[in-house]
Amino acid sequence: MSVTIKDIAKLANVSHTTVSRALNDSPLINQETKERIQQLAATLNYTPNYSAKSLVLDRSYNLGLFFSTLHTGTSAGFLYEAVKGVNDVIQDQYNLIVRGIDDYKSYHKINRKSFDGIIVMSQSSSDQPFIEYVTEREIPLVVLNRQIDTLPVMNLIPDDLRGAYRVVEYLIQKGHRDIAIIEGKENFKSTQARREGYLEAMNQYKVTVREEYRVQGNYDVESGYAAMSRLLTLDHKPTAVFCCNDEMALGAIKAITEKQLSVPGDISVVGFDDQLFSAFVTPALTTVRRPIEEISREGAAKLLTFIESKQVEKETIFIRTELIIRDSVKTIAGGA
Repeated sequence: MSVTIKDIAKLANVSHTTVSRALNDSPLINQETKERIQQLAATLNYTPNYSAKSLVLDRSYNLGLFFSTLHTGTSAGFLYEAVKGVNDVIQDQYNLIVRGIDDYKSYHKINRKSFDGIIVMSQSSSDQPFIEYVTEREIPLVVLNRQIDTLPVMNLIPDDLRGAYRVVEYLIQKGHRDIAIIEGKENFKSTQARREGYLEAMNQYKVTVREEYRVQGNYDVESGYAAMSRLLTLDHKPTAVFCCNDEMALGAIKAITEKQLSVPGDISVVGFDDQLFSAFVTPALTTVRRPIEEISREGAAKLLTFIESKQVEKETIFIRTELIIRDSVKTIAGGA
């Protein structure tokens, strides 16, 4: 049988109100009493009854972390970093519920009784109706990863375009002119931003963009492998490939090595995201650090503030990306 606040109150010889305040770290209880009650609760393995607590305080103690999709285009690393960032902030204060928006045929179960607040890790404009639905119901909301121009929401986004520009610029500075791109999942905003960064760098340095060098991927290892395999059939092969995420870069490296070619000796490869494995593959991958965990952490912290203060701020914050130079790029004639 689970331990209740009344059990702790009886053992501590105090009222159950005092126990409740002590466990919620209330300043109304003196420190000595608070520590004694908290220690007793820990010894008895007390866990809060969120159902009862939610009825009293009109809260669900649930936070929602919603992705546009969990089935295609959401890499394991991306999912892990997002969940870890949010979980590091909320710890045991709330239950974290992770869902894919595209799994819902109807949003009628999404309400203030079900969720105290919602974080949307937005990957595509297809999730716009969901964001509008949550906003209309005045559920505290933070939108990450995709810029929202049509609604006044708290919006934290990585500067993907600038990150892509910098990594392609780096390839150009290393002497590369035949630079291919393996794009991410079609219709994802990150794909569009990274493509724009690639094109902007190529145009800025007056490097020809070959149409056959632009191939579609899907943000997974398999699509990177397939896209690189197509590039390797070209008569005029690229000397460098910008993969729009690290998982596709991993697939591209496998396709290159299977053809008895080397990275970077024959073809240089760069990625995007700086996944954990990127520093440990051979060769270690030059990539762009996209701080999804940091964005998720900041988003969660802001959401908790909104819930507690009952006030929601409206702001767009860009989070800087960073070029991480490792071993997967070769300098060729004319490069730095």
